[in-house]
Amino acid sequence: MFTATDQEQIRARGGSLPEILNQISHFEKGFPYLKIVDVAAIGNGITRLSEDDCSKMVSFYESQLEKGVVSVKFVPASGAASRMFQSLFSFLGEASTNQEAELLLGKEKHKSVRQFFDQLSKFAFYPLVLEKLGTLSDPQGKMKYLEILRAVLSPKGLNYGFLPKGLLDFHSYAGLSRTPAEEHLVEGALYGTDAQGVVRIHFTVSPEHLPFFKKKCEMAASIFEDRYEVTYDISFSEQKPSTDTIAVDENNAPFRTTEGKLFFRPGGHGALLENLNDLQADLIFVKNIDNVVPDRLKDETIKYKKALAGFLLERQQQIFGYLRQLENPDQLTDAQIVEMLQYLEQELSTLPTGKAHFTDRPSKINYLKTKLNRPIRICGMVKNEGEPGGGPFWAISSDGTTTLQVVESSQIDLKNPGQAAIAARSTHFNPVDLVCGVRNYMGEKFYLPDFRDPETGFISSKSKDGKPLKAQELPGLWNGAMSDWITFFVEVPPVTFNPVKTVNDLLRAEHQPL
Repeated sequence: MFTATDQEQIRARGGSLPEILNQISHFEKGFPYLKIVDVAAIGNGITRLSEDDCSKMVSFYESQLEKGVVSVKFVPASGAASRMFQSLFSFLGEASTNQEAELLLGKEKHKSVRQFFDQLSKFAFYPLVLEKLGTLSDPQGKMKYLEILRAVLSPKGLNYGFLPKGLLDFHSYAGLSRTPAEEHLVEGALYGTDAQGVVRIHFTVSPEHLPFFKKKCEMAASIFEDRYEVTYDISFSEQKPSTDTIAVDENNAPFRTTEGKLFFRPGGHGALLENLNDLQADLIFVKNIDNVVPDRLKDETIKYKKALAGFLLERQQQIFGYLRQLENPDQLTDAQIVEMLQYLEQELSTLPTGKAHFTDRPSKINYLKTKLNRPIRICGMVKNEGEPGGGPFWAISSDGTTTLQVVESSQIDLKNPGQAAIAARSTHFNPVDLVCGVRNYMGEKFYLPDFRDPETGFISSKSKDGKPLKAQELPGLWNGAMSDWITFFVEVPPVTFNPVKTVNDLLRAEHQPL
């Protein structure tokens, strides 16, 4: 199946032949569905913090920062923002003159484009468009629709058709504007500053966007460091070629380019587990690049970020205490073992299958060591109000235990009436709002790929050079890639989730100045 030339191509990308053969086998047999046994809800897997609880967690987190806890803010920011402007690109492809554009805007299918033009002055990038064109109307007073779109999207304009979301102007501030990258720098200063005043932020970016990110962040840091009295430590990484997955044809044979080479595709956001694994910190905050708000709405976000971090650190202390006791099993009483098992079930939401793990005292101790000594994640959960996202469920893990999992709809067998019924009762979703504890009780960094479930990837249909192919994505970063982490779900307010999927989302009140 693979020639010597193929194998050299694989090695040059940082991969291995066994890894590629494993990917081929996944194409052949497919990925199994994840069996969900119940929906996670308030009081059944999801914690709702009272105002008093929230204040205590915030205070605890701040006290731990003073004691030397180091955090980093991890922001996936790869990819162009072209999907944000899909409707505008489609419109631009249909209209060849401004007169045609005006007629097309009367059609229902271009309703969103009409909204874009009607409320153009509300976008933070409006002054830049005006600066590019001088005027938005022709001598007859007709709006220059096509010129405006080109000013926004083309390389001769703002080049928003090429730039990533992180570098688009999202928010207005008294004549100035801010990009998501800048908003994340501000957020970091407000909840991620260590005892020495250092704010660590890491962006994963595409190679073609890296110079632009560096320039923007350097300029912003020079302003925000004085304003917030901090020092920024900003780093970047790219998705590693070794995490790309091989594509196959319809017969599951390796897909080849017109030059006869193997064809690889990015492995999805699950590939970023490698980037996450490279970071050195006690805590890692994970949040998508487009989920930002103006300063006037940041208070709730900051409060809950600190509260989630405090929630993690408080439970981590308890877990570390148990693990230190387990280092001397001969000194443990039966009552202490029972206490730990109860804590694992009742507080860490890890339920054994029957009593298979508990045949004798040594097996109980081994089970406790295995289940307590894992990375920890706190997942913010928002009430489901129609936004897409992974849902919180109780699910059967690969080792037979029942645990809390973030599950995408594609992982659930919705043709199974029982599974579909459970999925339909879901009340919350995960907006990619996580705090991660990635060190063990001895202060050593966990090797995060060890805690991934390789059976939670998925397969999709794509094409290349006009020919169909099948592509494979790695286990998602916040679901399968973290499948074997100790998991807590905590409800967070809807105001902390404000994604921007289309350009018109920037017209929502949450993204507008008062």
